[in-house]
Amino acid sequence: MSKPLHIINGPNLNLLGTREPDVYGTTTLADIEAMCAARADTHGLTTLCLQSNDEGEMVNFIQAARTEASGLIINAGAYSHTSVAILDALQAVQVPIIEVHLSNIFAREEFRHHSYVSGVAAGVICGLGAQGYEMAIDALAARLA
Repeated sequence: MSKPLHIINGPNLNLLGTREPDVYGTTTLADIEAMCAARADTHGLTTLCLQSNDEGEMVNFIQAARTEASGLIINAGAYSHTSVAILDALQAVQVPIIEVHLSNIFAREEFRHHSYVSGVAAGVICGLGAQGYEMAIDALAARLA
């Protein structure tokens, strides 16, 4: 069996479903993780879902993906716009990376228009809510086929 897809979610994503539902919707992180597992299964893949509010722990997750993952989906949340440490860790990963954002970061505050993650990602999906994660799995499955 191939290595799982690692799905890494950053700060405040553990509050999905209750945090700013007008921006992020009412789908919970547990709902997204279940959707991802089901979608990955249709491709014969598995997932490992991780979430942290801590930048250093996210770096550790990314570093582990170097040897433990076949592909990486990351929603680094606010760290997308601020973290050179996450960028550096992602640059060391030799698996395909897809960046996901629930909201359209380009329709929000200007500081959200730049993402350090985007520069190393094979693709970026934003503004499509939880469906973006499923699309990212489809994209990774195609790349890994």
